[in-house]
Amino acid sequence: MRADAKKNRDHLLAVAGTAISEQGVDVSLRDIARRADVGLATLLRHFPTREALLDALLHTSFDELTAKAGALETSSSAGDALVSWLRDCVAWTTEYRGAIVLMAAAIDDTESALHASCVTLRAAGTRLLTRAQAAGMARTDIDGADMFALVMALAWLGDQRSLAPRADHLFDVVASAILTSTASSDADGERRPRAHS
Repeated sequence: MRADAKKNRDHLLAVAGTAISEQGVDVSLRDIARRADVGLATLLRHFPTREALLDALLHTSFDELTAKAGALETSSSAGDALVSWLRDCVAWTTEYRGAIVLMAAAIDDTESALHASCVTLRAAGTRLLTRAQAAGMARTDIDGADMFALVMALAWLGDQRSLAPRADHLFDVVASAILTSTASSDADGERRPRAHS
């Protein structure tokens, strides 16, 4: 990609990121183009669909969460690794309002520009879940698809202004339900009781 084309693409992504954070993923593509001081055709030349734009915006975060899952597989206890990754994943998915709806649809839509990234992310989380299950620290009646659905549900809560204050508490409830160990430490080191399945 030529330097000027990359600069234009990066500018579009920066403007789109701000617009989506403020107004959600349903913000008009025409409005994004207007904010970026380009024509709609220019925006569509770089990002032909809303999903392609969102995938480009989220790509770095997808990669970081996937890499973090890999690092956690060897650096933390299996239960702590799973909860830490889940917390980061849920926090990240609320960065762009409404993105979670598109991600939930993309996981089963092979034609979506977000599909491959969502599948990769789910696979990374599944490895952490499988490791925790093998260590006897996570219930065995859930799989990666269930966990991805829980991430989607918790992220949806964070997207709702009236429910957002309860999101952290409900995350702890869900994490407690997933883990089977009697105790697990949070990322901040606090010990919390965990429920048995």
